[in-house]
Amino acid sequence: MNKKLSHISWVWVVVSIVGIVQIGLAANKKLAQTGFQFLSVTSDARAGAMGEAMTTVPTYSSALFFNPAGMARLSQFGDFSFSQNQWIADINYNTFGLALRPAGGKYGVFGFSILSVDYGELQGTMVWDNAQGFLDTELFYPSALAIGFGYAKALSDKFAVGGQVKSAHQYLGRNVVPVTDSTSEVSKNVAQAVAFDFGTIYRTGWKSFTFGMSVRNFSNEIKYQSEGFQLPLTFRIGASMDLFDFLENRSPSHTLLLSIDALHPRSYSERLNLGLEYTMRDFLSLRTGYLFNYDERGVTAGFGVHKTIAGLYLGIDYAYTPFGLFDSVQRLTVQMRF
Repeated sequence: MNKKLSHISWVWVVVSIVGIVQIGLAANKKLAQTGFQFLSVTSDARAGAMGEAMTTVPTYSSALFFNPAGMARLSQFGDFSFSQNQWIADINYNTFGLALRPAGGKYGVFGFSILSVDYGELQGTMVWDNAQGFLDTELFYPSALAIGFGYAKALSDKFAVGGQVKSAHQYLGRNVVPVTDSTSEVSKNVAQAVAFDFGTIYRTGWKSFTFGMSVRNFSNEIKYQSEGFQLPLTFRIGASMDLFDFLENRSPSHTLLLSIDALHPRSYSERLNLGLEYTMRDFLSLRTGYLFNYDERGVTAGFGVHKTIAGLYLGIDYAYTPFGLFDSVQRLTVQMRF
């Protein structure tokens, strides 16, 4: 690595450490300051099982939903993943990610992502002067969609960067909006925004210890009718390492990955995500994690099976998250690398 990149890398490490200190000192109470919260929900099963601590874990196509720099070290031509998330209140999330490395990585790695949300059927109401205080209006089907294009590149054997631009859209039915004191009109509750994600990953060179950071959902303020709101901007700093590196006579067919993320969200107080993944013979992975400072979530768990045959990688992951009063959340992901 040349001297200029080395200086950039060490500056980034110092900035990351300062950010961690700031997160630790933050004590302000933040609640319900953003909309488009569907952009904050994790659907990837591996991430869900590991407490969503994925900032420095190279997940390739799935990295578009965490840290785009995680695509940079894709060694094969392509990787795609599909995830289904059975969220609370019968809300279903589906995500698709694709990462391509043309020309042997000479031009970096290009990515494409889709996130769609099905909220099911809801009954619309409006305020009315009757005994109930409201009237039923119509059945409607709210939905949300985000489409993104990303790019990542390893600038050296230690330092990688990545970014994504995405268009997010949400439909929340229709309602009656007053125009004057005596007239009103029916208006659709539709909002859309362009948002940006970017991040970096730095391999320190000391065993497998890795630093990383990401900023997600950076955007201008948007609104439905008159009240504006921000997207769920989230700043993350993370670190990960294979704990078996400390063993003198370790077996290369066994790994124990520890991953930790510190979060600074716009809508909530500071959070900490912790994940642990044990992998045996590059075939079976057992995972668990813990989410600190969340209202209803804490322990996470899951597993995955994966196999490479004739250069084709296929993996299936499952995650289970108890969700307190909201029962539980289950996630399933299929990933292929070619």
